[in-house]
Amino acid sequence: MNLSKRLACFSTLPFLLTPVIADGPFYGDPPDASHPWGVHDHNRPQPAIVAPGTFSSQAVPGKPPGDAVVLFDGTEATMKNWVPAGKPKNDKRWALTNGALQCTPGAGDVKTTAEFGDCQLHIEWTAPTEVKGNSQGRGNSGVFFLGGAIEVQVLDNYNNPSYADGMAGSVYGVNPPMANSLRKPGEWQMYDIIFRRPVYKDGMEVDPGRVTVMINGVVVQDSTPLEGGGGHRSRSKSRPFPESGPLKLQDHGNTTAFRNIWYRPLSPRSVEGGTNGRLTKEAAMEKRQEIAAGIRENAATKTGKEQMYLLFESLCYALHAETLAAATAMSGTYVAELKANEKEALEKRKGEVMQARQAFNYLVKHEFVPSDFAGKEDVETIIEAQGWNKKK
Repeated sequence: MNLSKRLACFSTLPFLLTPVIADGPFYGDPPDASHPWGVHDHNRPQPAIVAPGTFSSQAVPGKPPGDAVVLFDGTEATMKNWVPAGKPKNDKRWALTNGALQCTPGAGDVKTTAEFGDCQLHIEWTAPTEVKGNSQGRGNSGVFFLGGAIEVQVLDNYNNPSYADGMAGSVYGVNPPMANSLRKPGEWQMYDIIFRRPVYKDGMEVDPGRVTVMINGVVVQDSTPLEGGGGHRSRSKSRPFPESGPLKLQDHGNTTAFRNIWYRPLSPRSVEGGTNGRLTKEAAMEKRQEIAAGIRENAATKTGKEQMYLLFESLCYALHAETLAAATAMSGTYVAELKANEKEALEKRKGEVMQARQAFNYLVKHEFVPSDFAGKEDVETIIEAQGWNKKK
């Protein structure tokens, strides 16, 4: 909805002394030092529209969301997305078996040709139906991010305990899963993982990195700090990770199989200068200047009060002396035009005048215009003369 249409909405709200538009300007708290957008800011970008996927059944894997990058879908074509993670020691390779990417013991780990960083990952796996071994010897594999920086454990722990920080869904060597929600061996297990790598700035850790894991719809890791990525037997220490890398699946000597593997890249976090939420002061001001410039460009294509409101709106993001002078002059012209109306004519414009009051009060309150801004007092004079402040 454009500004003129939003302003017109006020004529339909005569019962409000100070009408508001939930998504319009001059409404929520304005941008500040670390937030480039105001509260309920209509200039804030809309979320991307993503076609949802479908759920998997035991017999048939589901479909990924519309913006997912498919790494394996059970076809020969997506087998080409996977290569040996190291120099092959023999001619063994992971196999395409009944629509699954199955580990061939002795073939070594495999990794994706694609490299990525922060992501939402979906991957399904199944341990061999024939149960052999115990503890770490049953259905063992692993999902490694960034080529091996951190492992989310894959293990058949159905009636098979092992050390807690090495069980299925653990951040291996760092944190046990909060629950064991595995199905029986031979049934498909679903992992949904949100991975956020550590972030360093000027050699200092800003964010330790985190991982959230769900197994078959049950949260087992809740934004768990990575603590350097974990490992076997040795405690790891926080450290930087690469910005991107391949996804790796482990050959641990079991014929564990995988299917329906896809990921969605996640937008950068605010500590990286991204466009969401709380930003550094430098990043927030840069974004505010960008938004203000865009609004001024839009204002140049408008006339009258619509142009005036857009210019004032731009000041909420970044003060600009020339814009303030131009908008103030336009407000003087606008108020003079209102005052030239007879009482009955003004009555028909009540919603419009009350919107002007809200906008001008907002601008003064948040110090985007001087405290003695004439437009505010002039509009109050009109409202008082019309008797709109009187309770009925």
